[in-house]
Amino acid sequence: MTTPDERYLELWRVTKVYPGPRGDVTIVRDFDLKVREGEFVSIIGHSGCGKSTVLSMVAGLNDLTGGGIIVAGREINGPGPDRGVVFQAPSLLPWMTAFENVRLGVQQVNPRASRAEQRATVEHYLSLVGLADAIDKSPAELSQGMRQRVGLARAFALDPKVLLLDEPFGMLDSITRIELQEVLIQLWLEDRKTALMVTHDVDEALFLSDRVVMMTNGPAARVGDILSVPFPRPRRRADVLEHPSYFCLRETLTSFLEEQESGPAAEVWDDSVAASQAVPPYADSVPVGGCGS
Repeated sequence: MTTPDERYLELWRVTKVYPGPRGDVTIVRDFDLKVREGEFVSIIGHSGCGKSTVLSMVAGLNDLTGGGIIVAGREINGPGPDRGVVFQAPSLLPWMTAFENVRLGVQQVNPRASRAEQRATVEHYLSLVGLADAIDKSPAELSQGMRQRVGLARAFALDPKVLLLDEPFGMLDSITRIELQEVLIQLWLEDRKTALMVTHDVDEALFLSDRVVMMTNGPAARVGDILSVPFPRPRRRADVLEHPSYFCLRETLTSFLEEQESGPAAEVWDDSVAASQAVPPYADSVPVGGCGS
């Protein structure tokens, strides 16, 4: 049996600086993280802390100011089909059907496949997300939740090395959000793609993730803590809620976010202070006192 790569996705001292009217503004500074092959990791933090900026840099859609990102042993320098992205908005081409939107990506990553093989791939993933009867409908004929199902099917159909999810259910109502979390986890269990998700929802992070990365507030946001999630897989929502560690883990996440919210909105960056507070580079997780497994 092959041992999973411990550094399948690696972010090393990733930094992003934007020019501002009063000088450069550091959004993210020295963001260190390694993700194991087949692991599902979430990044959580307050709005504006830079978590989506981190994800966009992994996707290759945003240049790094400093540091590096490695995917499956190769340093990235732009977007590529080895990273499938699910955005908050589905971003479907409105003149194409659900089938055609998914097939477009499949054709790009697997142009040598026959039309029959491409069609089988598209139908397989649309069926997995519950849209077998809607493959010929245009986005205008689909609800917001159904459009996001198409977005999920499109990302998985690319067979990427890494799946990137940028608050994929943030625009949905609570019932649809819960339904699509179940769809996502079932899709992911098929072949356990290495996944990195941005979310602001504590319960979503705990239900889906193997680890949760907690980001400090900006400026110069970084990894503040990493929480291991002990719930066995496959997961049922009822079992997760009844797990003896659930509420303790939830309190750990919410307490961290509350501490960030109560702290200063902006502070002068001091390397010596940051070094004393930061999580050690490439730390797998920070022990959580009082939360049993």
